[in-house]
Amino acid sequence: MASAPASPSADRPLPKAELHLHIEGTLEPGLAFALAERNGVTLPYATEDALRRAYSFTDLQSFLDLYYALMAVLRTEDDFADLAHAYLARAKEQGVRHAEIFFDPQAHTARGVPIGTVVEGLARALDTAEQTYGISTRLIMCFLRDQSAASALETFEAARPHLDRITAVGLDSAEVGNPPSKFREVFARAREAGLKCVAHAGEEGPAAYVWEALDVLGVDRIDHGVRCMEDERLVARLAAEQVPLTVCPLSNVRLRVIDDLADHPLPAMLDAGLLVTVNSDDPAYFGGYADDNFTAVRDALGLGAETLGTLARNSFRASFLDEATRARYLAEVDAHEAGAQQE
Repeated sequence: MASAPASPSADRPLPKAELHLHIEGTLEPGLAFALAERNGVTLPYATEDALRRAYSFTDLQSFLDLYYALMAVLRTEDDFADLAHAYLARAKEQGVRHAEIFFDPQAHTARGVPIGTVVEGLARALDTAEQTYGISTRLIMCFLRDQSAASALETFEAARPHLDRITAVGLDSAEVGNPPSKFREVFARAREAGLKCVAHAGEEGPAAYVWEALDVLGVDRIDHGVRCMEDERLVARLAAEQVPLTVCPLSNVRLRVIDDLADHPLPAMLDAGLLVTVNSDDPAYFGGYADDNFTAVRDALGLGAETLGTLARNSFRASFLDEATRARYLAEVDAHEAGAQQE
């Protein structure tokens, strides 16, 4: 599929969009301890190293248990703004030019943090992202699928005053036993409000969940979706309709969705004509940000420069950008490749 592996991208990463990124999953141990001190929160770990050692997960649920526990340090608008600024600074170093960022309001409102505090705190950072970091942004509000459909509806209604800040709704958290169809009504309301729709499907859950996300929720993108490869008819549909898939390779390995990165179905997905993108998911927990994932699949799968360029272009094509901005970013990928060929 690809020629010799591409040259390292450490000095000048490919321009790319990040479309599958949970802002709460960018909470690095250092910032977690700083916010804990600021807010008088006691973490169940004595040191940053002890916390990092806890990042050994057997499955999605074992990750989620720690993920939600650490959210206790996020209390104020300043906390959410600091969290977003920290991510954006790292993203800039990784070649990210556009980021569509997930957040989980229910995980915060359940702790007594108002949804407005979350949205306005994040927005303070995102509103300056282009000027400060050279990164355009969109915000995606996710519903926790292991919570009730009624809770999702309540969350959506609470978010209505803030919908001017939100581009899309999504669906995340524990997939098994929580099919997309459970959230039919809230996604219908989101579409009526003019929002885009995405959903995690086909990560730990079956390929059937991808069908439901498409046909019941009416999503524009599938997050993860690696198990679509178990269903030839589904693969044919995804390829024909060019439904984007936001794949997260390092996450897949860390959560045991894939045993070894060398066995990842990414090359087969590309060969099948799928519109695949590479993203970091929860990078503080899974060992790498956006370009770290590009580098990892390059090395493990032997992907050449042409294939990496395709993945970068796919990320902008799959985004919720306007056409003029999309074209500008695609031109940056072209220029990067032209420059690399001259070196």
